[in-house]
Parts: sequence; structure tokens; C-alpha cells
Amino acid sequence: MYGSHGQDPLPGFEAALGQAHGLEPRLDAAQEALAAFGFTSVIYDYTPVPLTHDGELITPSLLKLRNIEANMADLWCRGGYYQIDPVQWVAARRSTPFVWSYAHPEDSALARVMGPKHAPVVSYLRETRMTCGVTVPIHLSGGDFATFTGIRIDPEGDFDDGLRPHLAAISLIGHIFHNAVAGDFDAPTRTCQHVRLTARERECLRLTAQGLTAKQIAHRLGRAVGTVNLHLNLAIRKLGAKNRVQAIARAAHYRLLDGAC
Repeated sequence: MYGSHGQDPLPGFEAALGQAHGLEPRLDAAQEALAAFGFTSVIYDYTPVPLTHDGELITPSLLKLRNIEANMADLWCRGGYYQIDPVQWVAARRSTPFVWSYAHPEDSALARVMGPKHAPVVSYLRETRMTCGVTVPIHLSGGDFATFTGIRIDPEGDFDDGLRPHLAAISLIGHIFHNAVAGDFDAPTRTCQHVRLTARERECLRLTAQGLTAKQIAHRLGRAVGTVNLHLNLAIRKLGAKNRVQAIARAAHYRLLDGAC
């Protein structure tokens, strides 16, 4: 459990988490714990649904950075870089922590996924000298997904090799951090924003999934049948579905049928 500096960072990290309140102070504690392994920076992101129905990455609803270039959040969340980030592609498809390196990608987990479409991300990370790190994928039972990543700016040539004995400890820190902050997530953070349905559209779809006809839904909600059909048709269009059956399947994928609207 010892870091690269010969000290066990876990007791101090758990104590700092116990004293911290809110995501930002806890992220500071996580960064301090990762520093014991030689990391300079940390990234944490969370999304209630990681992939679209056709397998593309969904931009996270929460992205937090420490000691990272100021424009990275904008590029990843609004510039489309998250969808072409090789590290996120690997993380979404595996459950164990992994070392990655843009200095030596052929020797890291990135070797099998990197291609021409990833060039903007690769170029940005090399230019900002964030070329090596460890990412901890956190797949949750409800389908939620988070990643916890430690990054080394200007890593030494063998820094990635020195990380491998510490993967279990780094993974434990990532999971402890996530468990500490996840309970404070609000409803918008926990709701997939890739497809936005109104509360009434979600309700009509959920009742349809339970087997009710439009007439029965109208009676339950005190609305006209035409109004219910309008809500269902709008939901079908927003989901890019061909019919109500496909709309229900896609709404379920995006967890839009969960809970009360």
C-alpha cells in the first residue's frame, strides 16, 4: 500500500476525507494522496449513463480537475474531446485500473484503441505534457460510471513502469473518493442529459412501458387522449426512435424511466 516515496497515504487520506465537506475539499485530499505516488494532477468525472444506444461516449454530467490546464474542461465537455479520448474509451470497456502513456502508447492500454480520430486529444495532452497516468474505472450497479485519474506532468522515462505495483492502492483511493462524494450528487447530476425529455413525456413513456394504452394513461392523468399521444410522439422523436417500443427501449437505456418524474 506504500507510495513511491515509501509512505502509506491511505490513513492520511481517509482522515482528510473524514474532515472534508463537499466535493472540492475531498478532491484536494485525493490529490494529496496521489502525490505520494508521484502524480501532479487529478481528474474525476461521473455520468449516469456512459454510452449512447449506438455505443458512443456520453459527455459526463460532472467533471472536476486539479492542476490541469484551464481550457481542458471546455474542450472535453463542449469541444467534443471527451468522445475521442482514448483513455475514456478504454475505461468504459474495462473494470480494472490501468496505466496509460502517450509517450509510449504501444506499451500501454491505449495501443489497441488509438487511431487517427483521436489525434486532437493526443496532440493536446502531449503539448500540455500530461502524457502518463493511471485511470480507475468505476462501474456502478445502477449503470452509473465514473473515472478517477492521476496524471504526471513531465513524467520520467520509466514513470509508467513504476506505477504498476501501486495499481491496487490507487484504485482503492479512487473508489473511496467516489463513495465519499457520490451521496451528495443532486438530481440533475444523476440524470442523463444526452436526451432531454419533459417530466410528462417520461411519465407517459413509463406508463406505456407498464402496458397502459394511451386511453388508459389519459384517464389516469386527467388529460385528453390526443395530449397523451402528443407527449409520446414528441418523446419518440427526441429519442430518435421509430415507434413506441423502440422509444421505451431507448428511454430505459438512458434511465429515463427510473423513479418519479
